[in-house]
Amino acid sequence: MRKFSTAFAVLLLVAGAMSAAFAGEGNADAMARAIFYGGMAIGAGVAIGAAAGGGAAGLGNAIRGVLEGMARNPNMGGKLLTTMFIGMALIETFVLYALLIAIIFLFTGIFDSKAGF
Repeated sequence: MRKFSTAFAVLLLVAGAMSAAFAGEGNADAMARAIFYGGMAIGAGVAIGAAAGGGAAGLGNAIRGVLEGMARNPNMGGKLLTTMFIGMALIETFVLYALLIAIIFLFTGIFDSKAGF
């Protein structure tokens, strides 16, 4: 938790320095664009991180469950592994969907017309 709060404080300092640099130029439109696109990039990074963290937790639980099941009944090992691999593929697919959505938001300019930039 301490590392997260330190990283967040550094992020706020960088954002403050960036806005002060743009304010010195007197160009409010450039500052608004930088803050908007910076916020989009940070949001996409947080979304991808949350999806990857959730996927990793799901994969860990799947592997743990299969290992416990194989320890209780070794004869079911083949069926359990097949089911686990199918489930792992689905979990990874959801993480890739989150990555795809973030890339679409960042690089297609989907928000340009709505924000007026």
